[in-house]
Amino acid sequence: MKDKIGLVGLGLVGTAIAERLLAGDFYVVGFDIDSAKRTHLEELGGKAVNSPVEVAQQVGRVVLSLPKTDIVRQVVEGPAGILEAKTPPKYIIDTTTGDPDKTVALAQRLVEREIYMLDSTISGSSRQVRDKEAVFMIGGEKAAFETCMDIFQTLTEKIFYLGPSGNGSRAKLASNLILGLNRAALAEGLVFATNLGLELEAFLEMLKATPAYSAVMDTKGKKMLTDDFTAESRIRQHHKDVSLILKYAEIAGQELPLSRVHLDALEKAIEAGDGELDNAAIIREIKRRKRN
Repeated sequence: MKDKIGLVGLGLVGTAIAERLLAGDFYVVGFDIDSAKRTHLEELGGKAVNSPVEVAQQVGRVVLSLPKTDIVRQVVEGPAGILEAKTPPKYIIDTTTGDPDKTVALAQRLVEREIYMLDSTISGSSRQVRDKEAVFMIGGEKAAFETCMDIFQTLTEKIFYLGPSGNGSRAKLASNLILGLNRAALAEGLVFATNLGLELEAFLEMLKATPAYSAVMDTKGKKMLTDDFTAESRIRQHHKDVSLILKYAEIAGQELPLSRVHLDALEKAIEAGDGELDNAAIIREIKRRKRN
């Protein structure tokens, strides 16, 4: 009999997580506020229920795939939340790119009830999760991490345990700072190459062989060239991440000049209506920026 795993949040990444778990040795009991996403989970072979507490009542471990920490807290501690279950799950795997301090505070409240939360952030798009190519960065109790290793090994081959609670969230912010700037630099470089009269497909292939190479050339380069902005990860979500990055840089007393420019570009992209598009659509904002 397959082990039951709970899953709250069936967006792009959450659905990819569900697919990976269902393809492994797990039966998924899931919830999302969007009824269409619950229906899709049923079509994939999982079981959809109507609230987080209904998920919690049926499983010993639950995965969260949610937009931000405040929603995580609501799902865990709010009305019809996980903690309202008669016997709540003992392990919570939170994949949200969230606020590290709020994540640590929640984990501390949970451990008082002998519930262990792992901040298990993901570097990679929904497609990379689906293809088992994403990187998991995990903070929390070492014993809880080891207990949940079967879940992580089903989701990815790239698993990094980083120590105490909050370190997964901290690592994701630092990683996303670099990743986001790599995307923006690629977009700016491609627009510049166009303005120089270069043929972009040939130029992109050449770039991959140079010291300028970054993995975003593989994941976002073709999307930028073909204007394929079908979302695998969204501009609006990355705007939230960069805002968090700048918040924690200010706390640390560090200036992030490149990230401030990046945040402005993301804000302008959202104002232009690109917020729900894939992060590759940052190239649209770069193209819009012309000198008078």
